[in-house]
Amino acid sequence: MSVTDVLIPPVPVVTPPFDTGMRVEIQAHARRFTDEEVIPVADELDKNKMEMPRSLIHKMGEQGYFGIMVPQEYGGMGLGVFEYCMIAEELARGWMSVASIIARAQGMGTGFDDADKRRRLLQRSARGEWIGAAALSEPGAGSDLAGVSTRAVRDGDDYVITGEKRWCGNAKAADFIQLLCRVGDPEPGQRRSAGLATFIIEKDRGGFPTGLTGTPIDKIGYHGFLTWNLEFDGLRVPAANRVTDLGRPRAGGKGKEANTFRAIEQGLNVARVHTAARAVGLARAATEECLLYLQERRQFQRPIGDFQALRFMVAEMSARVEQARAFYRQVAHLIDLGQACEREAAMVKLLATEMAVDVTGQAMQLHGGNGYTTERRVERFWRDARLTTVFEGTSQIQQKIISDRLLPRSPIA
Repeated sequence: MSVTDVLIPPVPVVTPPFDTGMRVEIQAHARRFTDEEVIPVADELDKNKMEMPRSLIHKMGEQGYFGIMVPQEYGGMGLGVFEYCMIAEELARGWMSVASIIARAQGMGTGFDDADKRRRLLQRSARGEWIGAAALSEPGAGSDLAGVSTRAVRDGDDYVITGEKRWCGNAKAADFIQLLCRVGDPEPGQRRSAGLATFIIEKDRGGFPTGLTGTPIDKIGYHGFLTWNLEFDGLRVPAANRVTDLGRPRAGGKGKEANTFRAIEQGLNVARVHTAARAVGLARAATEECLLYLQERRQFQRPIGDFQALRFMVAEMSARVEQARAFYRQVAHLIDLGQACEREAAMVKLLATEMAVDVTGQAMQLHGGNGYTTERRVERFWRDARLTTVFEGTSQIQQKIISDRLLPRSPIA
C-alpha cells in the first residue's frame, strides 16, 4: 500500500441526496436570523458574561434549529449533519454559544425504551422545548472518558449516583442532563470502557434535583450560558432512565443500537465537525469585521486597507476560512453517507480550530489598539475561538487520533 492510499482514501461516487437550492436558502435564512436576532443580543450581553435570554431560544425554536436532524415525522427538519453544521457556522458568526446550544437538542435525551415517551420527547426536542446538558468529563477524566469514576448503583427501581462532573454547559437551565457514569468495573481482559452507561436525569429548568448540586465555572469566554461543576451525592434516577439507544433518531424507529462508549465516540465525530463549523463561523465573522475596519480606519490620509501588508493579511485570512469550510462540509457529507470518518473528523477539527485562533488573532492585530477593547467584536471572536482548540478533544488529542490511524505502533518488546 502506498502513502497515497493511506492519506487519500477513495471517496465513493454517489448521487447527492440533497437539494442545492434548498441549502443555499437555508444558509441565507440563518445568516439573516443571525444578523437580526443574534448579533444585537450578543453585543449587549457577552461583555457582561450574561446568559442568552429565553426569548432568543424561543425564536430559534420557531426557526426549527433545535430539530435540524430530527425526522420530519416528529416535527423536525429531517436534515443531515451537513445542514446542521452549515446553520451552526452562521449562528457562530453572531455568538458561539448560540451555535452550541442547538447541539443540546437534535433528539438528544430521547433514548427511552418507552416508544410513546420517546415520540413526545422527540417532538419537544424539535420545538426547542427539550434542551439538555451533557455530563461527560470529570476532574480526572476529560480526554480519557473511559476512565470516568462517577458511579451508579442499582437500588430497587432506581440507580443511586455519586461522583463529580466538570465542564457541563447549560446544566442548570436544561430540561435534562445526559450523564455518562460507571455501573460496573471491567472484567479481566475487557476494555476499560466496559461497565459504562448513560442515564437521562429529568429535571426542572432552572434548578437541580435533590442529590445534585452545581457550582458555576468562571470562564474568559464562551458566554451565553453557564458552565458547571456538578457533584452527585445520592441522586436517585429511575432505572427506566438508563439509555439503551444512543444513536441518531431515524424516521420510523430508534437510532442504531450501540455500545455506550462506541456510541459516544460516534457522537464525538459529529461534534468535532460541528466544532469545525463553529470555528469557521468565528473566523468568518472576524474577517468580515476586518474588511469593514480596513475601510473605516484612516492613517496617513488614506484608509489603512490601501496598504499592501494589511491587504495581504486579510487575503490570507479569507483563503484559510474558505479552505476550512470546504473541508468540514466534505466530512459532514461523508458522515451523512454513513461513513465513520473518525480520522477525517479529527483532521477537520484540528485544522479549522487552529485556523480560527490564528485568524481571530490576526483580526485583533489589524484592529490595532481598538481590537484590544470590548468596543469591537473581534475580541469576543478571539476569546471564543481559543476554546475551540480545547473542547471536544484538544488539538493534541486530534493529532493522536489522526496519527494512530495513519501509523501502526510497534509492538512493545
